[in-house]
Amino acid sequence: MTSGICTIGLAIFSTLALFGSKAIMGQRLPPPQVQNAQVPCFFIFGDSLVDNGNNNGMLTLARANYRPYGIDFPLGATGRFTNGQTYVDALVLRTCVCVYVIARLLGFRNFIPPFARARAPREVLRGVNFASGAAGIREETGNNLGNHASMNQQLNNFGSVVQVMLRYFRGDTSLLNSYLGRCIFFSGMGSNDYLNNYFMSNFYTTGSDYTPEAFASLLLQDYANQLAKLHAMGARKVIVTSVGQIGCIPYQLARYTNNNNTKNSRCNEKINDAVSMFNSGLKRLVQRFNAGGTELPGAKFVYLDFYKSTSDLYLNSSQYGFEVIDKGCCGVGRNNGQITCLPSQQPCQDRRKYLFWDAFHPTELANVLLAQSSFSNQTFTYPVNIQQLAMA
Repeated sequence: MTSGICTIGLAIFSTLALFGSKAIMGQRLPPPQVQNAQVPCFFIFGDSLVDNGNNNGMLTLARANYRPYGIDFPLGATGRFTNGQTYVDALVLRTCVCVYVIARLLGFRNFIPPFARARAPREVLRGVNFASGAAGIREETGNNLGNHASMNQQLNNFGSVVQVMLRYFRGDTSLLNSYLGRCIFFSGMGSNDYLNNYFMSNFYTTGSDYTPEAFASLLLQDYANQLAKLHAMGARKVIVTSVGQIGCIPYQLARYTNNNNTKNSRCNEKINDAVSMFNSGLKRLVQRFNAGGTELPGAKFVYLDFYKSTSDLYLNSSQYGFEVIDKGCCGVGRNNGQITCLPSQQPCQDRRKYLFWDAFHPTELANVLLAQSSFSNQTFTYPVNIQQLAMA
């Protein structure tokens, strides 16, 4: 996977039929933004792993609109919690950070705008990013860090965008649903429900109120209802991500001492085992949603195994060129993992050698690798890869 990573030749497929010749009330619909775009629009829900600026105006500690965040991003510190592109940025428009060759994956020319700055109505037609740092499936998740938009609030924000789009489609719900049915929806939730809820006993009681099995079941029940609501508002092609191997991030390594040498691991396997329960249930949920019938008619869900793919980067780090896997490129304290990047802090010089940017988040190169593998490789996706989902 690493050989030729910066010279891969991804074939750009033919443009989908995107209502180019159909008119509504004498008004033609807009052409796709890019001639070779795989899909007409891309909507994103999630947390700080994919937030691109929605928290900038909030009273919260979960903000990244200052240097050195964005030090390698062409627009600077936009609010992305990494040095460059996030995972979804790399899906939209992948810039190879080692030789600066641009390769389009989904084929969009520009990045998807954050909900906080999206201009209606034409801009929202190609998609909106609703993700918010510290957000979780549960409403109280992340409150320890301040304001944010939970998954429920992100769905409400999408509902307001749907109403804007409906006005553009002159109230034709059928035509709007047909348009949205060709779009891809991405939902990456669950990490904060563990990091900033279940395993934060000094702020939440969920760790003592529920066993890991019961908490995973509770999350999945809430998440199933949220995804069903997303489907009811027009989503059909939906990517859902598992929770990554968060027991191995610098934040946990800075706090965890494996006195019992559990599984010969430096990671906190108690956390990894807990999120694995959620991940297994999420995959079964995808199987259920894809089964057809009356529950979510027309649904095409893809399970993106972030646990498996991030574990691959961690265990095979040298093959990908990573030399430092146990601490962040910037941060404070042990492993640079006890506090995230401080304003104007000097980060490491060669970001390409680091798997983690700060206490929680991957570097741009790690995000690019994850996007590349999940787009065209079925090793980390179920039942199809993202490229196949786009063409479905």
